[in-house]
Amino acid sequence: MGKLSIILFTLLVSFSIPEHNVKLDNASFEGERQDATVPAGWQPCAQGTTPDILPGFWGVKLEPQDGDSYIGLITRDDGTWESIGQRLSGPLLSGNCYSFSLSLAHSKDYAGYNKPVRLVVWGGKTSCSKDQILFESDYINHQEWKKYDYKMAIEQDINYVIFEAQYMNGLYFYYKGNVLVDDCSDFVLCDRA
Repeated sequence: MGKLSIILFTLLVSFSIPEHNVKLDNASFEGERQDATVPAGWQPCAQGTTPDILPGFWGVKLEPQDGDSYIGLITRDDGTWESIGQRLSGPLLSGNCYSFSLSLAHSKDYAGYNKPVRLVVWGGKTSCSKDQILFESDYINHQEWKKYDYKMAIEQDINYVIFEAQYMNGLYFYYKGNVLVDDCSDFVLCDRA
């Protein structure tokens, strides 16, 4: 009976401890460089989403921060924007803190979509749902890669994420802009911020 008790205790403990690293599929947006293409592992989450796997199209020449390619997301002057999402390798669990990092940049030449924007990352229970803002970047106006580190408190279990290009806060007009995204980390359990 002692061995059975140890096995049951081990199984119970292993199921009650949340996974430390929650991964993204294709976290550096690798793929054949081409325009109007969603990278493998991702799906469009806004009507008209046609992101670009860069560099090499629309005048964007910045070399990748990690791997061979990265993603470009735009906003438009008609009030629409691009967003892509995917299912996480496991849930971000309610009541926990997670840390996450990624590299962001802006291209001053992007076929007329040249103004700086910000990146908003949403978490959701279902595909493309926006149930909680996990974090949002500052206005990205630098043309070199910079790493951004975030900590987030999870309010409800999150199974999906969305990466969304968004206009600068406080503006009451729409404009053509871009944000470049590369080199995403895992979501890692952390101490509460």
